[in-house]
Amino acid sequence: MADFPSIDTDLLRTFAAIADHGGFTRAAEAVNRTQSAVSMQMKRLEEDVLQCPLFQREGRNVVLTAEGQVLLGYARRILKLHSEVFNTLRQPQMVGMIKIGSPDDYVMRFLPGILSRFAQDYPLINVEVHCEPSAQLLQRNDLDLTIVTRKPGSERGQILRQERFVWMVAQGFSPHEQTPLPLAMFNTECFCRIWACNALDALQREYRVAYTSASLAAINAVVSTGLAVTAQLESLLTPDLRIVGEAENLPLLPTASIVLLRKATTTPSPIIECFAQYIIDGFKP
Repeated sequence: MADFPSIDTDLLRTFAAIADHGGFTRAAEAVNRTQSAVSMQMKRLEEDVLQCPLFQREGRNVVLTAEGQVLLGYARRILKLHSEVFNTLRQPQMVGMIKIGSPDDYVMRFLPGILSRFAQDYPLINVEVHCEPSAQLLQRNDLDLTIVTRKPGSERGQILRQERFVWMVAQGFSPHEQTPLPLAMFNTECFCRIWACNALDALQREYRVAYTSASLAAINAVVSTGLAVTAQLESLLTPDLRIVGEAENLPLLPTASIVLLRKATTTPSPIIECFAQYIIDGFKP
C-alpha cells in the first residue's frame, strides 16, 4: 500500500471555510486565524501535501480549481465523520430521538437552519417533527419540545421571541377597495385567525374567510396572486408581499409570543436540553 502523507483536519477545515466564504480574509475570521496563517496553511496543503493547485483568483474572489472541487467533497465528508466520532465517543448519551411539535409557519421559517446545525453537530440523534396548529399542540403530552404561539400575558414556558402580528397583501393589491375583505387564513383553531377576525369585528369591517389551509406555503401562494389578505407574524413576510395597516382600513393586531414548552419530566434529558438550546438560538431576532 502506498505511503501517502496524512492530511491534518485543521487544513481541511480552513480549506472548506475558504470555499464557503469565497476568500481568505473572511475564511480567516471564520476559523479564528490571521490571513497570513490561512495563506501558509493553504500553501502547505497545495505544495507539500497534495502537490496540486486548489485555488485560482477571479478578480477579488477566490474560486476552486477542478482539483479543489474534488477535494472539497472529500473534505466535507472527512470533517463530518471527524465530528461524528468525537460526538459519539465523548458524548455517548447524545444518541436517540427527539419528538418536537411546531406550527407549519415556524417549520418553514426557523426550523430548517436549526435542524441543519443540530444534525451537523449531533448526527446520531433523530428528530421527529410534528406540524400542527398551536391549539392542537397544547393538547398533546407526547412531545419532548413544543413551539407554540401565545398572546402576551398568557404564556407558559420559555419565550423565544415576541413579534408584531401584521396584515400582508400582494404588491399592488388594495384591500380598502375590497368589500367584503377576502381573507386567506389557517384553520379555525389557529390563534392568528381568531385574533384577525376579532380585530375586524371590533372595527366593524366586513370580511369573509375565502381560503383556508393548514399550509403556510398554500396561504402565501393565494395571497401573492392578489386573491386575499392574510395576517401573520412579521418575520414571515416574503419579498412578494407587503405589510398594510390602518391606512387601508385594517385594524392593529396584537403582538404574539413564540413560546417553547418542555415535556414534564423529573429527569431532564441531555439530548432534549441540548436541542432546546439550538431552538432558543435559532429564534433569536
